[in-house]
Amino acid sequence: MSRDSKQLRYAETHEWVDVAEENGERIATIGISKFAIEALNDLVYMDLPEVGRKLAIGDEFGEVESVKAVSPLYSPVAGEVVAVHTELPDNLEGLNEDPYEFGWILKVKLDGEPAETLMDHATYEKQCAQAG
Repeated sequence: MSRDSKQLRYAETHEWVDVAEENGERIATIGISKFAIEALNDLVYMDLPEVGRKLAIGDEFGEVESVKAVSPLYSPVAGEVVAVHTELPDNLEGLNEDPYEFGWILKVKLDGEPAETLMDHATYEKQCAQAG
């Protein structure tokens, strides 16, 4: 199944969220947007969280580094990390090519709802256009 970027929710800090039912649990899959990846350019490193880590909304869970800058990654949801994309740090070019499918970073078993500040695709696009 392909993830449609227009169906995702977005944080101001450019993380995307896709919430789905998996084995009776509400699981949020989180990644970073194509806009953020293009702005960073030439990714060279990514730090991932540990499985089992508890996150609150707004917690820093890792970072992505490019030749230009190091950017922290923030959780748009609260819950427990149940999976991390361990292949991603060694395949950052795949993140450039497919940020919404291959480029997922972590999965979190939700404690409650995602952040109320998450934007739909159209609102996020407007934010990116204003920033650009």
